[in-house]
Amino acid sequence: MSKQKLASRVGKISPFQVMAVMERAKQLQADGNDVIHLEVGEPDFVAPQAINEAGIQSIEAAKTGYTPATGLPELKHAISQHYRTRYQVEVAPERIIVTPGASGALLLMASLMVNEGEEVLMPDPCYPCNRHFLIQAGGQAKMIETSAEQAFEVKLDTLPSHWSENTTGLWLASPSNPTGAVLSKDYVAQAWQQIQALGGHLLVDEIYQGLVFEGEDFTALSLDDDIFVINSFSKYFAMTGWRLGWIVVPEWAIEGATKLAQNLFISASSVAQYAAIAAFEPTVLEECEKRRQTLNRRRLTLLEGLERVGLPVVAPAQGAFYAYVDVSSVTEDAMSWCLRLLEEEKVALTPGADFGMKDAHKYVRFAYTCDEQRLNEALTRIERFIQS
Repeated sequence: MSKQKLASRVGKISPFQVMAVMERAKQLQADGNDVIHLEVGEPDFVAPQAINEAGIQSIEAAKTGYTPATGLPELKHAISQHYRTRYQVEVAPERIIVTPGASGALLLMASLMVNEGEEVLMPDPCYPCNRHFLIQAGGQAKMIETSAEQAFEVKLDTLPSHWSENTTGLWLASPSNPTGAVLSKDYVAQAWQQIQALGGHLLVDEIYQGLVFEGEDFTALSLDDDIFVINSFSKYFAMTGWRLGWIVVPEWAIEGATKLAQNLFISASSVAQYAAIAAFEPTVLEECEKRRQTLNRRRLTLLEGLERVGLPVVAPAQGAFYAYVDVSSVTEDAMSWCLRLLEEEKVALTPGADFGMKDAHKYVRFAYTCDEQRLNEALTRIERFIQS
């Protein structure tokens, strides 16, 4: 028997519980069953055609080599211009680091700002990979309990009580995965004020930026140049498989972020970068806005249907494409409930345990990433399942 063993950090990383749901859903689908997928955090749209064509043109023009480590200058300028025209914020292109997906940006951020043994504050629930990126960097997440009554927002006046000599920052997200909640500009400003006083850094995950249906669509960069912001081409621009994101860093962090990008990634995909330049063309932005309106109609359909079947939405589903739902009236274990629902009614959902710890067994995430007809059919099946 081999004496080799995995690094101890691997054991600290939890698998996605939803993978068990997804694998079973795929098996049921392969067996000829009609499975409705509300578990996947991926829109059913593909990238607009202009983006696809720009990617194809880059291949045909043999533009497939390495790019500068921090991204194509043309793309960085396009992102900078997007901040200027849409959000009236000046972001120097030099501060923009283009990464292989927002995941690459989160990994870079963890490596850039967290030392061995340090911790970062995060709300419970939040995107689970954040914790794992910190583990990879030798740090750890310190989860702050939140409540449905507070829309799962961290109570900012409690931050000093959670802070220790090993705490280095706070990571927030707006719109949020899994809740779909949108933070107000005033909330982010107050969070930054608190974190500055404590001597830490603030990261705001804006991966779902643009997909805001209620509340203000803004960027934390409008508040201060020293806030870190992460974004992605995956959600608003529907470029999930292209694996392209970016992080905006303060001027004082450019050199360090550049060194990390050079060593961690060499560069993001050149084809994806050339394609992404087209994402900011007026016709593409117009198409993305129409898709946002489509998602809003789906959101309203889902929210109305959940109210009808008696499943309360526990956070304001103002953005992204998620609703966070309390199923404690029908089950004591959301995971087993999701698996039973899949087996009996062929509807796939994500259990809350993937995102948090406190009361996670009570919650389920719905992703409204299919059309309204399918959403209504899913709701009919869920209602039948509950009544049975």
